[in-house]
Amino acid sequence: MKEMSSKDTAKTQALNGLETSKSTANYTKNEWLKTGLLFLTKHGLFAWLLLLVIWIIASKISDSSFLPSPWKTLTSAKELIKTGTLQSDLLISLLRILAGWLAGTIIAVPLGLFIGQFKIIRYLFEPLINFFRFVPAIGFLTLFLLWFGVGEVSKIALIIYATMFPIIINTITGVIAIDPLKIESAQSQGASKFQVFYSVVIPSAVPNIFTGVRLGLGGAIIAIVAAEMLAAQNGIGYLIYTSRLYYRTDWIFVGIFVLGFIGYLSDTLLRLFGKVVLKKYGVFEKKAT
Repeated sequence: MKEMSSKDTAKTQALNGLETSKSTANYTKNEWLKTGLLFLTKHGLFAWLLLLVIWIIASKISDSSFLPSPWKTLTSAKELIKTGTLQSDLLISLLRILAGWLAGTIIAVPLGLFIGQFKIIRYLFEPLINFFRFVPAIGFLTLFLLWFGVGEVSKIALIIYATMFPIIINTITGVIAIDPLKIESAQSQGASKFQVFYSVVIPSAVPNIFTGVRLGLGGAIIAIVAAEMLAAQNGIGYLIYTSRLYYRTDWIFVGIFVLGFIGYLSDTLLRLFGKVVLKKYGVFEKKAT
């Protein structure tokens, strides 16, 4: 009986050990799975994987001329790269965006600071700003074509218009939101109005200005697509628009993804610039919770 009892005890202990090891392995597996999903979600990869799966499934049940598969879109991108069409259109669109965005920023930032600093000027110009900011850039396309012709000037002018308003409004907001105590402190130390403006107002408004510049970049990309679709012979917008003539939805998808990549990469580089160069002004400063 004692031998049977000891054997049963050993067997029970062995089974318990086996169950413990299995539960530990399952727990470790679940932890790895949870960590992996969290990593994918945190870095935005899960959303892309989900979109890719949905796209693949949808393309399987649709005609390829209606919804091309990811593989067909990739093949078409290679085809456009091989002929040099994609690189040429991409370079032209980038140059237009950069020229219009930089010009719009150079005009809008000083204008926003000036309007925000002086109340009488703000009362005078705010109604006009609040009126025209609701008029989309594409609404001026025909007018700009009549004024500036069908060349590059009309397209860049359209981008400048689309870029300016987010920057002006955010800059004005940044100036108005400055703590009056900062200004009073500088004045009590004998700072002149110009010194207060240069040393207190501008640095304090930098985070808002930077936000406006980022929003202006998005407006620039939207504006160039509209301009190239209706009044250009090249560019990504032109590629997307003319692809309908050949019913090449795969080329349209290539253009859409290129535009998204331009915006994503540009904003990423801009954010990096803000974190590295403008950190001392409070750009992307983490708020205490």
